[in-house]
Amino acid sequence: MNTHYSLLITQYSIMKQLTKAEEDIMQILWNLEEANVASIIEKLPEPKPAYNTVSTIVRILESKDFVNYRKEGRGHVYFPKVKKTEYSDQSLNKLMDGYFQGSFKSMVSFFMKKNDISIQEMESIMNEINSEKSE
Repeated sequence: MNTHYSLLITQYSIMKQLTKAEEDIMQILWNLEEANVASIIEKLPEPKPAYNTVSTIVRILESKDFVNYRKEGRGHVYFPKVKKTEYSDQSLNKLMDGYFQGSFKSMVSFFMKKNDISIQEMESIMNEINSEKSE
């Protein structure tokens, strides 16, 4: 087993899964890089949740070790402790393990069939992946 894969397995087993609401907040924090609760609410779609609701979700994210904060005046500025790519890797591995018996090939095949991807589109995707690997 290569080192990168075993590291992902370790992260996968340690990192907690997020609820939809928690993930929405994390997406905003990953985009903004840091924000107070009011700034997070500003980025959420209508109808806006209550301040206390967002504050509670942020504290849950803090307890799950996804978010940290620094005091600024009388409030807090929150920032992600977990990189978006780390969480994406873990989520993708969970999806692959849970639904495709850990087979990347099965997962790609499933999405190709579901989304009616042509051979040309798949070749284009593979070329893009290969060019990113060589950079």
